[in-house]
Amino acid sequence: MAMLWKFMRVAKYSKTALSPKVKVRGIPTHSRYSSSKSVRSDFVANTPCSNTVELLGKAYPQDDYSNVTEKILSKVGKNLHNIKHHPLWLIKEQVKDHFYKQYIGRRGTPLFSVYDGLSPVVTVQQNFDSLLIPQNHASRRKEDNYYLNRDHMLRAHTSAHQWDLIHSGLDAFLAVGDVYRRDTIDNTHYPVFHQMEGVRLFSCHELFSSIKDGEGLQLFEQGHRTAHKQECHTMEAVRLVEFNLKQVLTKLMTHIFGDGLQVRWVDCYFPFTHPSFEMEINFQGEWMEVLGCGVMEQQLVNSAGAQDKIGWAFGLGLERLAMILYDIPDIRLFWSEDERFLKQFIVPHIWQKIEFQPLSRYPPLINDISFWLPSETYSKNDFYDLARTIGGDLIEKVVLVDEFTHPKTKKVSHCYRIIYRHPERTLTQDEVHHIHQAIEESAVRELGVEGRF
Repeated sequence: MAMLWKFMRVAKYSKTALSPKVKVRGIPTHSRYSSSKSVRSDFVANTPCSNTVELLGKAYPQDDYSNVTEKILSKVGKNLHNIKHHPLWLIKEQVKDHFYKQYIGRRGTPLFSVYDGLSPVVTVQQNFDSLLIPQNHASRRKEDNYYLNRDHMLRAHTSAHQWDLIHSGLDAFLAVGDVYRRDTIDNTHYPVFHQMEGVRLFSCHELFSSIKDGEGLQLFEQGHRTAHKQECHTMEAVRLVEFNLKQVLTKLMTHIFGDGLQVRWVDCYFPFTHPSFEMEINFQGEWMEVLGCGVMEQQLVNSAGAQDKIGWAFGLGLERLAMILYDIPDIRLFWSEDERFLKQFIVPHIWQKIEFQPLSRYPPLINDISFWLPSETYSKNDFYDLARTIGGDLIEKVVLVDEFTHPKTKKVSHCYRIIYRHPERTLTQDEVHHIHQAIEESAVRELGVEGRF
């Protein structure tokens, strides 16, 4: 979720580097997953002769903020979370099933509604402004996001839909979808991943009805903002919302991973949420963060039209849960079309235990690339994007292994180690050489670096 998001942290591409399922330069091909009911994946990628990008049936004029690549555009509309028997679909369905059965409304219907087909193209206002993220906040940087133009982008979190769903009158919902962030390259990071957002709002009666002598308690006050609560919240209301949130999430994780699961909460301070936490679970002897959560920023709730309510929100990564639950070692496998991977998740019911059998571990091929940086405007994520676009999922990891400043010229040199490994077959040195050479040439041409090859 955006208020708990740790705001952290291209090239001229050859056709062979692009997915064969991408519609490039007006030439349509076919996708295995094109039948997904949520959103269509047809698009026309950026071309030298066009000043617009067509995506999901709409045209977006390009400007100085446009930085989305053909490789990323090829992922839009895949909707892995909606493909039956995909591991991300299994995780989503397990969470849905738990919420449907555990939380029932007054009319006997599920309290939480689920939205898993919302468009990944959002406005900057939805992604940032509606969540009260300041104009100068680092999270808005081009280096960390994929922009279609200054006004539209690929959502960086499912929190981009919070305001709209609350404004529509919803008090309890789950929003699921693919999200896009420019990031490092390794076996746990991918520029496209999947999130589930959970939001629950409470009226005064709902929050205090089960509390003895709760009639005199209030949701709001004119107080002071602290690390433990917002200025408009009473401490009693915050404590009850916090307790409910932790109880809901602990039940969810226990239901997914089984009894005996150890859970711990790490207090966090985020500028938009008080209080806020990260949830970590102990799985196979290792503590791992699985989600972030907290009391919602009241200004957001008020602006969406729910002024008389207070609530919580959480955000979890479906890949993170699936990698832990099924012991999947590499995030790239979620995009695999290898039947040896996919058929392992074809089970008669969503709760059936799956003992994942890893695919053969093919040997890696390692190549280094060194170059002088062009200026202070250089971003590592620009190079990561370029390498991933050209090398695709053949690149397992990119690591900055050396950084050197020349004592006289003060020019800065970077050396990156690129690890190539195909998840389904053995790569040859010859094909890796051609890809690596293409990365070198594109880095010089598109990023303005000075090669030290």
